Amino acid sequence: MNTAHDILASLLDALRCGRGFAHKRDIAQVMGGLVADDAADAARTAVPNGDDCAALPLPGGGYQLLAIEGLMPDFVQQQPWFAGYSAVMVNLSDVAAMGGRPVAVVDALWSSAGSADAGRVIEGMQAACRQYGVPLVGGHTNLHSATPQLAVAVLGRAERLISSFAARPDDRLLMAVDLRGAWEGDAPFWNASTRAPAPRLQADLALLAELAEEGLCDAGKDISMAGALGTLLMLLECSGRGARVRLDALPVPPQAAGWRGWTDPAPAAQAARLRWLSAFPSYGFVLSVRPEQVAAVTRRFANRDIACADIGEVTAGTRFDVSLHGATEALWDLSRAGFILPLRTTAHAATEEPCHA
Repeated sequence: MNTAHDILASLLDALRCGRGFAHKRDIAQVMGGLVADDAADAARTAVPNGDDCAALPLPGGGYQLLAIEGLMPDFVQQQPWFAGYSAVMVNLSDVAAMGGRPVAVVDALWSSAGSADAGRVIEGMQAACRQYGVPLVGGHTNLHSATPQLAVAVLGRAERLISSFAARPDDRLLMAVDLRGAWEGDAPFWNASTRAPAPRLQADLALLAELAEEGLCDAGKDISMAGALGTLLMLLECSGRGARVRLDALPVPPQAAGWRGWTDPAPAAQAARLRWLSAFPSYGFVLSVRPEQVAAVTRRFANRDIACADIGEVTAGTRFDVSLHGATEALWDLSRAGFILPLRTTAHAATEEPCHA
């Protein structure tokens, strides 16, 4: 693996075959059953299924946002405090990704009788609610479960929406991420939240709502377990677009372990690159921005010391192409395989599995 082409092809295939992409592809298997029963049901929502939140138009203007996340049982069992914290944090990020501000949090918690895990989970949720200034107002508890499980939901409010369905050809693609953090153990989680000052966290998260309210951005998603490129793929699929992205334009933590540049052929460097491309950052967004708004949006993130870079452009096609030092590879072609949407919603979709492992 000595050339940019070899490095790029290996990275993209590892992403396609990885756990993050696999879990997101599960969504397509249930999406078909979530179609609105009739036109009246469809009219009650401002965006189709596939966005970060449900968005319900309010009679007086604006939107009520509803987000929910369930956590993997092994995560809850192994790291109960951090699982509780993360469950709140990721929901707040979903609300922010749609231009909203969080209102309140509820949870559903299962654990075994006599276990200390339930208490640690609740402590983690409360810590996150304090950090972000959002109340935990209730939920459901069952202490007679064989395995620990957790789901958290958040209610939010948006005046104007940022949506996964609003990217347009010729938009510039921006990646905004808080690099003032560190890896959380061996997990692909970039933690810039638990040790950050609460007022800064709250103001940073509110920046997305400000961008939406000021008409600077209407298309984007928060970076999830599929990593920056997988999240961007979801945005493109919902919007029916393609993209060209320059891999070496992505912001990178300067202290990332093993990082020695995008074309270093050493195995440690490749592992570090894959870890960052698979990372779930506590604060990370991909945004599709009209060219005339790019300077203003980038400046707003820079004013808060948040890294924000122009990483590519939206195209009118179906291919998501990624380039590195003159080499170009297709991460995905949405005319050949869907990602999170049912195959019938993707033009000329086939059942071809894009993982080549």
